[in-house]
Amino acid sequence: MAFVVTPSPTVAIPVVGSQDLFPVRRVYCVGRNYGAHAREMGFDPDREPPFFFCKPADAVIPVAEGDTLSVPYPTLTGNYHYEVELVAAIGKGGENIPVESALDHVWGYGVGLDMTRRDLQMKMREMGRPWEIGKAFDASAPVGPLRPVAAAGNPHDAALSLHVDGAQRQHSRTSMLIWSVAETVADLSRYFRLEPGDIIFTGTPEGVGAVKPGETMTATVEGLGSLSVKIV
Repeated sequence: MAFVVTPSPTVAIPVVGSQDLFPVRRVYCVGRNYGAHAREMGFDPDREPPFFFCKPADAVIPVAEGDTLSVPYPTLTGNYHYEVELVAAIGKGGENIPVESALDHVWGYGVGLDMTRRDLQMKMREMGRPWEIGKAFDASAPVGPLRPVAAAGNPHDAALSLHVDGAQRQHSRTSMLIWSVAETVADLSRYFRLEPGDIIFTGTPEGVGAVKPGETMTATVEGLGSLSVKIV
């Protein structure tokens, strides 16, 4: 028995200080998980239950430590937005995971960019339709090298920021998450069985905005390093 077409290669994220790779199975994203970002998007930041959306695994673009990755400006948009996020990588599967043991399922952490065709997302939202064309397009999820939990510092109270051509656009701390990493993992596991290889984009703070061809974004999470992406 053979495949009738060639299978796509496994998307894999580098691990800091190692030749090993983290294979990506699924990509989950948490919407509006910082209060100030919820307000700038026109929503009440009260602590309502988290909501999730997904990106395909091959939307992940691994960015090696110290590299600047060139990413093409996507089609059909005139309002291409950056969103810096803490990324949690799942190493132990489970469903209906208690909050108290949720962090035991996290293998490590990294920094990611949830790139967004904002105009298309807003159009779909206004029409009551899914967000996929605004969120789940090609190369929409650059991710820097992952660090195992033991080498990740304190990702639960870390500064995160985004600069465009050296000018700061976003800055906050992960302690400002409305739903913590543990709470997010626990809640997400009620809807999906989590498996090793899943990654979770945990939400972005205020300051999201457009990036243009020729500009370079640098996303940083304290203790986890930076990733650099140039739009071409």
